[in-house]
Amino acid sequence: MTVNVLFAADPDNWPVYRRALQNAFARAGIAADLRDDFQQPETVDYIIYDPKSALRDFTPYTNLKAVLSLWAGVESFQHNPTLNVPLARMVDSGLREGMSDWVLGHVLRHHLGMDKHIHGQDGVWRWKESPPLARDRTVGILGLGMLGLAVARNLSAIGFNVCGWSRAPKTVAGLDCHAGNEGLRRVLAQSEILVLLLPATTATENIVNDESLAALPRGAVILNPGRGTLIDDAALIAALDRGHIAHATLDVFRTEPLPATHAYWAHPQVTVTPHIAADTRPESAAGTIAENIRRGQADEPFLYLVDREHGY
Repeated sequence: MTVNVLFAADPDNWPVYRRALQNAFARAGIAADLRDDFQQPETVDYIIYDPKSALRDFTPYTNLKAVLSLWAGVESFQHNPTLNVPLARMVDSGLREGMSDWVLGHVLRHHLGMDKHIHGQDGVWRWKESPPLARDRTVGILGLGMLGLAVARNLSAIGFNVCGWSRAPKTVAGLDCHAGNEGLRRVLAQSEILVLLLPATTATENIVNDESLAALPRGAVILNPGRGTLIDDAALIAALDRGHIAHATLDVFRTEPLPATHAYWAHPQVTVTPHIAADTRPESAAGTIAENIRRGQADEPFLYLVDREHGY
């Protein structure tokens, strides 16, 4: 039986995703009619989706079985009132590896103090300024989902002292896990480098604010490859200006692209990267999508379903 699959995403990605998806469907034994347009929406079984698509009204897709997101974050469309079928977020090895690589690179940059050598070629031989070992540096991670755990394990593997915080209590072998308000305070208090990997929800908005910034050790560094709404921007800039926070490396923002007039661009203690920490890779993402379609056709539970109440 042939399944009809609509690719409703960034049109620029259609050529490369078409090839990757067709290959993944073939490997999974799925007979699929994959298109970027169906004249009869009632015939569509699955929609592969990202918000860059023009599709906003899912009502005409009366026989739809599931919407399969190409993005890990679904906060911009999960509450669409016309979206009344299962919604699966993207979880794949490419996202995990990309995020782990980005965080590791920037953690090592700040741990080793690379900036003062890259930008400080002034002829002074400062041979006594050695960085501590990884085991003497504590990295805190807010968010212990799929990406947070991958990052934590990667950092732990090379010796960093890693602690993590999540909304609900978790037990992870080899990781110092915390939850709740008191747990958050404990993680903040020891985080010389703080990595933000929480989802965007009403509960996490502005979790980095005046109070939480003050709880960090003086000279702490913040890395945000998670969601732009996690940070109160004015509070962070104030903490940077008074020297309590040494640097912020930011990959996500409330408005993207980040406006050219935004204070982050010109701030000497801020590094802006253009939302590149964890991009979806077509080949690995196609495998996740194919597996979920296989499951749907076999009446098996879908993977990575979004909990609409919690927002992820």
